[in-house]
This record gives sequence, C-alpha cells and structure tokens, in this order.
Amino acid sequence: MREVDNLSGAALMSAAAVVFAAEALAIRWMTSRGIPVEVQVCARALGQLVWICPTVLRTGLQVFRTRRLPLHLLRGLASLLTWAGYYGSFTRIEAATATALSFTNVIFTTLAAGPLLGEKVDRWRWIGALTGILGIAVMLRPGGGTDPVGAAMAIGAALAWCGITMTSRSLTRTEATTTILGWVGLVTFGGSLPFAILAWTPLNIGDIAILAVIVLFSPSIIFLVTEALRYGEASAIAPFQYLRLVFVAATAWLIWGEAPDAWGWIGTAIILGGALVVTVSEARKR
Repeated sequence: MREVDNLSGAALMSAAAVVFAAEALAIRWMTSRGIPVEVQVCARALGQLVWICPTVLRTGLQVFRTRRLPLHLLRGLASLLTWAGYYGSFTRIEAATATALSFTNVIFTTLAAGPLLGEKVDRWRWIGALTGILGIAVMLRPGGGTDPVGAAMAIGAALAWCGITMTSRSLTRTEATTTILGWVGLVTFGGSLPFAILAWTPLNIGDIAILAVIVLFSPSIIFLVTEALRYGEASAIAPFQYLRLVFVAATAWLIWGEAPDAWGWIGTAIILGGALVVTVSEARKR
C-alpha cells in the first residue's frame, strides 16, 4: 500500500487546476480568433481518443468491450452536454463568473445523490448545497448584468456534470478506467463531429496548432486528478481544485481587464464556500 503523501497530492491537484484554467482561457482566446465553439468541443473530444491510443495499440479493440453499453452512452452524452455548455459559457460571460458557476456541479450532485443514488446526505452537505444555491441567486440577481444565456449554459453544464459523476460512480465498480475514457471519446467525438462540420470555417496553421495543444493536454486533467487522489487523502487535497478560479480570474483581468462586479464576487465567494463545505464533507466521509 502506497504511503500517504498529501504534499505530492496537493501539487498534482494544483497542476490539474492550472491545466483546467489554461483550457478555460484558451476557449476565450480561440473564440476571439474565430474558431467555432463546435470545432473546439470536437477537438476536446478527439483528445480523449488520442489519450487511449497507446492502450488500443497494446490490447486492440478489447478496451471497448463492455456489458454496460447504455450507461457508457449516457455518460458520453453527459460529457458532451457538459463540454458544450462549459465552452459556450466562456464565450458569453466573464471567465471568473463562468468558472464560479461551474463549481455548482458539486451542489447539484449533492442534491441528486440522495434520490438517485440512495446515498445518505449529511447535514453539512445539505448546508453546503443550500449555501451554493444562495450564491447563484446573489450572482444572477435581477438586473445583475450577467448574460442570461451564458449563465444558463454554465448552469446547464454543471447539471450535466452531475450525470458524469453519477454514471462514473456506477461504472467504476465494474469497468476499467481506459474503457470508460474510450467510450467517452467515441460518444463525444461522434456526437460533436456533425456540429463541427456544419460550423467549420477555414483555419490557419496557428489555429490548428492551438487546437492540437487542446487535444494533447486537456485530457491530462483526468490523469492529474486521478494521480492526486492516488497519492494524497481526498479531504486534504480536494480543496486545491478551487485554485483554478484564482488563475482564471487573475489572467482574465490582466489580459482582458474583465472581472465581476462587487455582487458578483460576493456570489462567487458564497458558491465557493458552499462547494468547499460539500467537498470536504464528502471527502472525509469517503
């Protein structure tokens, strides 16, 4: 049994937060260069397949063998909806706001875990979930100025993220990680390809290079988070995932001079507080 190393775990989780933040900022940059969001999502999906290519070359198509195809398809659909909403939100609202709203997936998962998974939700997780909902209300208050379509995309992505979490909890009991990632890649790439073809515009070498970087590095988030949890205790390292808000907000302010207003920051702080309570409570329980 590997000795617990929370320092290494925290470093890996922080690295995942940096890659996540870089991906979020790349969305804004790619959109400003005229790369359609549909093409960006398709490239992100292709990255999942690229990362399992070594396994396919080693074991053949056996990696896709499963008796739980419907659940794999459901997880793939949830991933596709998550990425579509997540990427779309960064094209319409402030990067910090979109990032903060993405953390509400923790809140929604807590609310759904009881009725859908039969999990016991303790009072701290309920407190965290209700606090997060209050934060959403503060951030998106009437007259707050946030684009309602962009906000709906971000919240929709967070809701779809619950589907990823719940199907993953079921699939990991019987399926290998490579099998799960393989089917995610197939479903999301197949589902996004028609939209990417319809939205396609000619790209120059620089745009293609940017997409190639997304393809190669974005899937590393899953690897870094998995390794972080392998080294460290979940209760000690999980909160480091929230560092990506710091990276996104600071970079968006430096590059584009954008930042939420005072009420937006208050709502963000409330959402993060609620998400942090839920994260630590669940990690300690596990």
